[in-house]
Amino acid sequence: MFSVVLATHNEEKNLTKCLESIKDLANEIIVVDGESTDQTCQIAKSLGAKVFQTTNKKNFHINKQMAMNKATGDLILQLDADELVDEELKVFIKKLLRSLENKEKLEAVAWWIKRKNFFCGRWLSKGGQYPDPVIRLYLKNKAHLPAKDVHEQMQVEGQTATAEGHLLHYSNPTFNDYWRKFQTYTSFKAQQLFDEGLAINPLTFLDHIVIKSIKTFFLIYLRHKGFVDSWQGLVFAFFSALHHPIAYIKLLKIKYAN
Repeated sequence: MFSVVLATHNEEKNLTKCLESIKDLANEIIVVDGESTDQTCQIAKSLGAKVFQTTNKKNFHINKQMAMNKATGDLILQLDADELVDEELKVFIKKLLRSLENKEKLEAVAWWIKRKNFFCGRWLSKGGQYPDPVIRLYLKNKAHLPAKDVHEQMQVEGQTATAEGHLLHYSNPTFNDYWRKFQTYTSFKAQQLFDEGLAINPLTFLDHIVIKSIKTFFLIYLRHKGFVDSWQGLVFAFFSALHHPIAYIKLLKIKYAN
C-alpha cells in the first residue's frame, strides 16, 4: 500500500495539479490542513483525500509530521502542495511497490529525491539550487521530522539511497509568492535567533548585516554560477543574501518589544 501525505494552508491554486500527478499510484492520500480559508479542503476531498484540520503553525513541519503519523501505507511519500511528481519518479515508485509486494529485500529504507526548483518561471539549474535533494520517500516508521526548523531534513532509521526522477517544485511562480514566503521565513529565523539568545552588539550586527550577506551572494551567484540562470538567478541570489539582515532587523524589533 502506498500513501501520499501533505500539510496544507491555502493551497487551492496548487493542490489539484499536485494530487493529480500522483493519484494513479496512491492508495491513500492524507491531508492535514492548517486553517485554510480558501477551497483547499474541498479540493482535497474531491480528489479522494482524507482531510484532517488543525491549527496553522509557524513551523509547518509539525503539521507535516502529523500527516506522516496518520499514513497507513508500507511506502510513504511526503509532498508539498506546490510539488509535482515527474514520470521517471513514478516509474521508480512503481518498482519499489512491486518489490514490497514480492517481499524482496530493499537497499534502503528511505530515498533522497532530486528537485527542480522553479523561480519566476525559470528552473534554477545553478546557484546551488540543483539537485537540491530531499528525503521524502520512506518505509513506514523509518523516518520522521524533528520539527525544529523549516529547512530541516527527515531523520532516518536505516540506510538511504537516491531515487530516480524528480520532484518539480513550483514554489515561487511570481515574485509576490516569493516575497510572502520570504517574510515568513525571516520572521521565523528572527524568532529562532531570539530563542537562542543571540546578543545584540557590533560584532553580531556586522556578521548578519554585512558578512553573511556578502558571503551568501558570492556563493550563490558566483561560486555556484547563479548568473547562468538569467535575471532570475540574480534576483534569487540578491534576496537570499538579504535574508540575513532582514532576520536580524526583525530580531531587533522582538528584543525592543520585550
